[in-house]
Amino acid sequence: MSKIQNAFKNGKAFIGFLTAGDPSIEKTEEFILEMVKAGTDLIEIGIPFSDPIAEGSVIQSANVRALSAGTTTDKIFSMVKSLRTKTNVPIVFLTYLNPVFKYGYENFFNYCNQVGIDGIIIPDMPFEEKSECYIIAQNNNVDIISMIAPTSEQRIKEIAANAVGYIYVVSSLGVTGMRSEIKTDLNSILKSVKSASSVPVAVGFGINTIEQAKEISKISDGIIVGSAIVKIIEKHGNQAGKYIYEYTKSMKQAIL
Repeated sequence: MSKIQNAFKNGKAFIGFLTAGDPSIEKTEEFILEMVKAGTDLIEIGIPFSDPIAEGSVIQSANVRALSAGTTTDKIFSMVKSLRTKTNVPIVFLTYLNPVFKYGYENFFNYCNQVGIDGIIIPDMPFEEKSECYIIAQNNNVDIISMIAPTSEQRIKEIAANAVGYIYVVSSLGVTGMRSEIKTDLNSILKSVKSASSVPVAVGFGINTIEQAKEISKISDGIIVGSAIVKIIEKHGNQAGKYIYEYTKSMKQAIL
């Protein structure tokens, strides 16, 4: 069993995302530890990919910077192994099916187990096709996190009923990115999810302000913030650590 449930033990969970290798692998480890120090309950680490179809311009640019810096999956595994000597916070990879397939399902999930990865999000893997790596992941103590989008209405309960770890509810149609307003009827989506599953539900895509964090945490078990953190890294580069700490701390305090 993974450690993911620990993220939801002490009230609402703050989940923070960043892209591994942006601006360097060493800085990624530093930034993650700043997030943990600020109270982040779970870390999502993006494995950079050349064609991240679910990502907006902010995270796409981070992927380009990370790949240009020579980031590889092996280097990310080594970084996580180092992190595990410093923190027990649950860690989840976010990547696409192609990098996992090319690495080899057995090898990939075996390494995840060895270094202490608790879960994985694969946005381009349809729910109906997850069986090809689901069992391998489970055998290596890695939860495949289910995503539920506003367009998934007919399938929400089926996806939720089969979910493990936590459920990632996508707040808005389109790609990732900061939004000034989230208009999706999250109440009805979360009601359907919770009627079918006892797995914690976290909402992501677009959340970036304290006000949004407060409102969405009232109806969910946690919030997920990615683009806003990646934007801080884009702006401050190697010096982003203290700004990440300040931002993530303010967001965590907003949902307590």
